[in-house]
Amino acid sequence: MIGVSDSSANQPSSTIVHLVQGKITGMTVDPGQLPQRAEALPDDRFLDREESWLRFNQRVLELAEDPGLPLLERVRFLSIFSSNLDEFFMVRVAGLARRMATGLAVQSASGRQPREVLERTGVVAHELMGRHAACFRHVVRPALGEEGIDILRWDELAETEQESLRRLFRDRIYPVLTPLVVDSAHPFPYISGLSLNLAVIVRDPETDATMFARVKVPPLLPRFIEASADRFTPLEDVIAAHLGQLFVGMEVVEHHAFRVTRNQDLEIDDDISEGLLQALERELLRRRFGPVVRLEVEESISDGVLDLLTSELAVDEGQIYRVVGPLDLGGLAAIADLDRPELKYPPFVPSKEAVPEDANIFSAIRERDVLVHHPYDSFTTTVQRLIEDAATDPRVLAIKQTLYRTSGDSPIVDALMSAAEAGKQVVVVVELKARFDERANIAWARKLETAGCHVVYGFVGLKTHCKLALIVRQDSDGQLRRYCHIGTGNYHPKTARLYEDFGLLTADAEVGEDVSALFNHLTGYSRQSSYHRLLVAPNSLRPGLVQRIEHEIDNWRAGHSARIRVKCNSLVDEVVIDALYRASRAGVPVDVWVRGICALRPGVPGLSDNIRVRSVLGRFLEHSRVFAFENGGEPEVWIGSADLMHRNLDRRVEALVTVTDRAQRDELLSLIDLAMDDGTDAWALAGDGTWTRLAAGPGETLRDIQTHLVKSRRWRTVDA
Repeated sequence: MIGVSDSSANQPSSTIVHLVQGKITGMTVDPGQLPQRAEALPDDRFLDREESWLRFNQRVLELAEDPGLPLLERVRFLSIFSSNLDEFFMVRVAGLARRMATGLAVQSASGRQPREVLERTGVVAHELMGRHAACFRHVVRPALGEEGIDILRWDELAETEQESLRRLFRDRIYPVLTPLVVDSAHPFPYISGLSLNLAVIVRDPETDATMFARVKVPPLLPRFIEASADRFTPLEDVIAAHLGQLFVGMEVVEHHAFRVTRNQDLEIDDDISEGLLQALERELLRRRFGPVVRLEVEESISDGVLDLLTSELAVDEGQIYRVVGPLDLGGLAAIADLDRPELKYPPFVPSKEAVPEDANIFSAIRERDVLVHHPYDSFTTTVQRLIEDAATDPRVLAIKQTLYRTSGDSPIVDALMSAAEAGKQVVVVVELKARFDERANIAWARKLETAGCHVVYGFVGLKTHCKLALIVRQDSDGQLRRYCHIGTGNYHPKTARLYEDFGLLTADAEVGEDVSALFNHLTGYSRQSSYHRLLVAPNSLRPGLVQRIEHEIDNWRAGHSARIRVKCNSLVDEVVIDALYRASRAGVPVDVWVRGICALRPGVPGLSDNIRVRSVLGRFLEHSRVFAFENGGEPEVWIGSADLMHRNLDRRVEALVTVTDRAQRDELLSLIDLAMDDGTDAWALAGDGTWTRLAAGPGETLRDIQTHLVKSRRWRTVDA
């Protein structure tokens, strides 16, 4: 079984890495033999990861504020900002609060004490939530109105629209409402996480007594109700207008919307003796009722009602977020989905050229490695086709695959089930603990088992996050070959249209041997730690990357060409960051393209003068991970599933594969160079943690890298 420790005490020696004229010619490393470079670095060299994440969501908000983007796409970014922030509070803020409560919190790498981190997080989150609400109310909502799309409060609706909604309330809303009053016989109800509610004060005209009641807004009904064509009102407004029907004979004194966010990160005891699937199911039932970490209320709420809520929900002042309503703007996704193509990005169709439709996919991969770039290359006609063709091909003997996230109606899962039912050996490593997809993965695991697949639930203490598929085929020449896919993204046909990812399809014998060995890790008790063309976490990935960074330093000092280029979602790992600082100090140019969190401080004199950090956000979610080292003029380029975070390098099974085809390496290097170019629309990170969007010069226009790829690569635009 793969261990969590980076220690090399019990690891077998790996193949020696040979250096020839400044070039790495071997692929494996012994973690215990990494160069030890004692070099003092300043204590304040790391940015705070929580604030860095909030600054990522600020960049999302800046897209919503950008008047140059299509209007409904701006609405979508408002929705994404809201959903992102929900998850941040449910996981990061809740986790920090939990560790503080249990006495396990320690000073962060940035030097901040836990309470300082929590306080600073609250300050920034308050600022951004206010800005988000103002953007909707004062900018996007009026712009929608100009396009004939109105989001109105109840009092702004026409009488005919109100009458229509009264009928809707009677027929579809009233039957599912359950008002809960609080009195001596009825305790304050337990408010589930992310539920939207109305706090209602009612008065009994006979006794003059006032009481508090809570009405939960039904989550299965649309967030915004259509009153007439392209005119919408919040669901809670419709309910509030009919509270008299819920409290007959009572006077409704006041009502206010509120929303609670709770700790919803899973706490699973990875005891070998306990079934992981059963443990997850129990924990999922508890998830809705974790401790409160945020209380959202509309700005108009009265002090009396707010005091009652804060007392009953046990929240302090810093956890209260008063914003201009409506709350829960994640529901704007439905508005963004309206059929108004002129207010959206132009439609397109991904290219099918990577593997010609009339070609046998196994012959195509056998002829050459295929590098696919989603969504620019079709997922359906490459990766999905590989699994589907393997399921029906009589020459295929076995299919092995990891599944971290997949879609609700996954053709990948259907193909694996068909293969098992056809008598092929099918092994599926399902990661049950994929955050917020646990319930779906439990369902798929059971479905796969029923069909006859061998389902493995991963390791105790480790998440299986690597993206691997292995197909064993008896080819027409009689040779048994292994066809592999190693990717940066999930086997998820729907997100493959929205997430930017790379994948390598190959029949290379060394890769096949590596992937087979890794699957033996995942399904058995093999202690394999060295590979030909893979770096695998948690044993060799961090040491392998650091060793290559150190090698670039040696090359620079020896007068050989040296450079480091990284594309990732997040950069947090202190060991890797320190190695990059050492490279910068030595003079090695370092370019980092990061989507989200970055704890590295670029451009600090004497520390990171030679490091640039950029971030690109846009139509597609940048999700691929690429690691490139100049290697004395013969670049080494790796792609894979791992981000540069503790969880990826220490607590997950991750895999990177080296890309050996020169043209494919050049393609990957050119992509990073294009993102780092000053003429590309991107955000630049400063050493103090601030992100600034690059501005075009007079008469100039910045290049949108995603639009550039749409137009210049393998896509063809479709007329709206």
